[in-house]
Amino acid sequence: MAVSVRTFPLRCFLVPRPQPTRSQSAPSPRLPLSSAPAPCRHKNQEDNHSYYVSRLYGPSEPRSRELWVDVAEANRSQVKIHTILSNTHRQASRVVLSFDFPFYGHLLRQITIATGGFIFMGDVIHRMLTATQYVAPLMANFNPGYSDNSTVVYFDNGTVFVVQWDHVYLQGWEDRGSFTFQAALHRDGRIVFGYKEIPMSVPEISSSQHPVKTGLSDAFMILNPSPDVPESRRRSIFEYHRIELDPSKITSMSAVEFTPLPTCLQHRSCDACMSSDLSFNCSWCHVLQRCSSGFDRYRQEWMDYGCAQEAEGRTCEDFQDEYHNSASPDTSFSPYDGDLTTTSSSLFIDSLTTEDDTKLNPYAGGDGLQNNLSPKTKGTPVHLGTIVGIVLAVLLVAAIILAGIYINGHPTSNAALFFIERRPHHWPAMKFRSHPDHSTYAEVEPSGHEKEGFMEAEQC
Repeated sequence: MAVSVRTFPLRCFLVPRPQPTRSQSAPSPRLPLSSAPAPCRHKNQEDNHSYYVSRLYGPSEPRSRELWVDVAEANRSQVKIHTILSNTHRQASRVVLSFDFPFYGHLLRQITIATGGFIFMGDVIHRMLTATQYVAPLMANFNPGYSDNSTVVYFDNGTVFVVQWDHVYLQGWEDRGSFTFQAALHRDGRIVFGYKEIPMSVPEISSSQHPVKTGLSDAFMILNPSPDVPESRRRSIFEYHRIELDPSKITSMSAVEFTPLPTCLQHRSCDACMSSDLSFNCSWCHVLQRCSSGFDRYRQEWMDYGCAQEAEGRTCEDFQDEYHNSASPDTSFSPYDGDLTTTSSSLFIDSLTTEDDTKLNPYAGGDGLQNNLSPKTKGTPVHLGTIVGIVLAVLLVAAIILAGIYINGHPTSNAALFFIERRPHHWPAMKFRSHPDHSTYAEVEPSGHEKEGFMEAEQC
């Protein structure tokens, strides 16, 4: 059965980012609305970006070879050739990691691999896939379907997840040669870009048909509940941080290593949060039991519960006194149960979900799903929804059984012919479509043909 995936319009804006420390460079002139450090220039080979420290290793440095993960030498049971991505142009596919990967302080279990040389790190597939929330060793208009030798391979051994775009060609620039590069997501939060074959200067690559980027980006989503705002414009994506590498430094046998810096989200208590010496302006939200600068993927909850106002001029002792004065055996001021800081970034996505949303994170635990309930829905009787769901499920199963019995007994009926003609042969993927003013991903039926010689037992 094909999975229906719908997109919805989103607006993308830049928001003020954490103030840079003295070691950081001046604000970038390309992003006038941001106070973040300028894109990584690699003048000193190392740059501080508030959330990460990046270091470039040139072709002559031994470290660049040490960072390269030789997928060919890895355990074959842990290596998978993605046949859909390896045979098509401008498509993306979801993959589940075997470990929680910390990205900008958020723990992620799902990523989306794209043929365009990047990994989408967001929870919701949207039309601005290439704009924010990405890990891009070399985002460009690559077409793995051009050659039988081109593949998109990924490797997961429990401590590192590697995606390798192997011998891929640029659409319309095939005569310039093939590219081989990879992105490695380490369990400790490190991100490594490895470049084995870069046959041309990256600044020469045209961005007219597809964005060309190298670096990292993250964003949060905000829902405008105002009834005066049209439904199609209620969700907005705000990019709160971006790292842009100097494309002229991307050459064959070079590598870039991003080491994560501490964030406010790592603090699990008020005392640790308020005494933090990070460059971020960390504040403690007692109702959410969360430490944050207010600029992360939990921004929606931070605003909904008035955390910024709650923390103004207050100390941890004030919160403790308020708790002792208001707490009783029968009441609780917290709208959430459990540890919110350990759930994945699907928290803010689930709280914004409507029928138009594309995908949710089905890998959060039961407690995580319960924690995601908004204050308005927290009081809804659980047993009523359960009964309605069971009744609907029983009716649906009964209808399917009856339809199957009828079709089996009347193979030449119109209904039987209708389903036979439309039965899916392959799972759908997400295809990139270019438009004059934006780029979108939409559901397509892939061709499904495999390349010669690929005999992996666990192919996608």
